[in-house]
Amino acid sequence: MNPVVRSFHHAESGSWTHVMVDPATRRAAVVDPVLDFDAASGRVHPASARRVLEYVGTAGLVVDWILETHAHADHLTAAAWMQQAIVPRPRLGIGAGIARVQAHFSRVFDVEFDDASFDARFADGERFQIGDLVAHALATPGHTPDGVSYLVGDAVFVGDTLFAPRAGSARCDFPGGDAACLHASIQRLYALAPTTRVFLAHDYPAAGEAPLAETTIGAQMATNIHVRADTSEAEFVKLRTTRDAGLAVPKLLWPALQVNLRGGRLPPAAANGTRYLRIPLRDDC
Repeated sequence: MNPVVRSFHHAESGSWTHVMVDPATRRAAVVDPVLDFDAASGRVHPASARRVLEYVGTAGLVVDWILETHAHADHLTAAAWMQQAIVPRPRLGIGAGIARVQAHFSRVFDVEFDDASFDARFADGERFQIGDLVAHALATPGHTPDGVSYLVGDAVFVGDTLFAPRAGSARCDFPGGDAACLHASIQRLYALAPTTRVFLAHDYPAAGEAPLAETTIGAQMATNIHVRADTSEAEFVKLRTTRDAGLAVPKLLWPALQVNLRGGRLPPAAANGTRYLRIPLRDDC
């Protein structure tokens, strides 16, 4: 069986949240939910996540899973907020590679990230149920070590492994990122049926264009500006490395990681009751 998918665009971060539904049982999974965050004021609020849950309620869905495709560096996840808001509480899943990312940034921030932040850390090829649908976790590292795609029927949710064909692919210059590894992950996706629906984690349309939530494996193989069916690993690595050298650091990198590596939970409150985010300084004085 194939899932029904409803997608929600978060314009501030260019992110997509997808709700995939088993039409037979009305059980569902939410992929990559976004928590709103204003860095200047420090305000965190769930307006965008509430919009997703309004759809869930109106459609009469039961959410079994919240699924992260990786620990995002450009927005805060609403996973923990959704777990609190949804009854019964859905499980939170991510790729097994999250342990490597947590270990690295534990040293960067000088904090410990709780192993219990996620209910499931999917190994490559692991299967799980969404109602009567069978979901397959496909390890797709390269952008980050924890990248995972979820193949459910004729749909695959690819995170940052692929962008829309006109936008190409994600950067590979984060810790643990690797362009050759990303090329291999993309080739793994390209082995799927050309008609497979590809649901994106991001889209950044030009002014006047609508954001693209969905494409196909066939369209990616034929027209992706960074990696088509016949693009060699050497060609892709050269292109990706050159592009990455000129990219700026994501504006929400430090706040996003400190929340997302905790499964969306905010840092513990200090003695004065206030929660704080850390910013590692580069002292070039």
